[in-house]
Amino acid sequence: MNTLVEPPPEEQISPSHRAERETVERLTAGRDQIIAELAKVIVGQHEVIEQILITLLAGGHCLITGAPGLAKTLLVKSIARIFHLKFQRIQFTPDLMPADITGTEILQDTGEGRKMLFVRGPVFAHMVLADEINRTPPKTQAALLEAMQEHQVTAAGVRHKLEEPFFVLATQNPIEMEGTYPLPEAQLDRFIYKLVIDYPTRADLIEVLRRTTAEDLPHAENILTPDELTEMRRLVRQVIIAPHVEELAADLLLRTHPDSEDAPESVRKYVRYGASPRGAQAMVLTAKARALLAGRYNVSTADITTVVKPSLRHRIILNFEGEADGLSTDSILDHVLEAVASVQKQTRTREG
Repeated sequence: MNTLVEPPPEEQISPSHRAERETVERLTAGRDQIIAELAKVIVGQHEVIEQILITLLAGGHCLITGAPGLAKTLLVKSIARIFHLKFQRIQFTPDLMPADITGTEILQDTGEGRKMLFVRGPVFAHMVLADEINRTPPKTQAALLEAMQEHQVTAAGVRHKLEEPFFVLATQNPIEMEGTYPLPEAQLDRFIYKLVIDYPTRADLIEVLRRTTAEDLPHAENILTPDELTEMRRLVRQVIIAPHVEELAADLLLRTHPDSEDAPESVRKYVRYGASPRGAQAMVLTAKARALLAGRYNVSTADITTVVKPSLRHRIILNFEGEADGLSTDSILDHVLEAVASVQKQTRTREG
């Protein structure tokens, strides 16, 4: 059973804890306001919006897959505006070079003579939208790796720190395969989430037409600051998670491996490689962010099961048979969730 941790009495709260609680309350109160601001410019996509907010609170990077024209760029740009984050968009193309992302050194005249000066690239921003990241060669894709992992760029042997908070949200087009370069598995593993944006419903499509063909286009307003977002990211890691919830995350991850004795039949048959330990870290961290976003101070089992697909769908590699049969990693994860739920039900029955 999931229980909520009650906060201590007011007189026992230290000033630092009181400030943290106020931050959590501000986040909880601001959640609806954030969603309302995004609703001005984005029609529908409520689940995707919540998942991107979870990604920001968890301090990770996000990969967004969707067909053209589904407002992926507008969504990311609007979120950056709400949090008052410096935003940069990089359009990935086959001729894009690594220096076009990270920056380059140029020879410039100064008062002390000619010197090599580093000119910062577009990666020096709080939020970087890597648009159509699968349309550029691996050498340029790899230029993001150091920035994503280390939050720094190295040029001519000199390290340049990136601004904090720093996020990379990359998009890729799933329907254009000609002239694209699939991301290597090691680079996919750097993304804490992989989100899928679906086509709008008929009602949502009509609403999109009404808003985007009018004279005045809506835009989102600033609500929070980068410093507040940084503080919220720090609080996410303080959210409590019980041992049995951690065990659930570990069991779910291990069941994605075909050589595991507890793996479902579909995993044994169709999966070549299961999710890496980063997948378990992603589940726990984003589950903490989800709990905090809901105003809770502990992680529930529902938090874990909800974040399984966005955390693991890009970390599972199907074998040839799985690809030939047209299976998706989401369907494999459905079987994993069913297997774990069945074991839990049997355990409760025996204990009861």
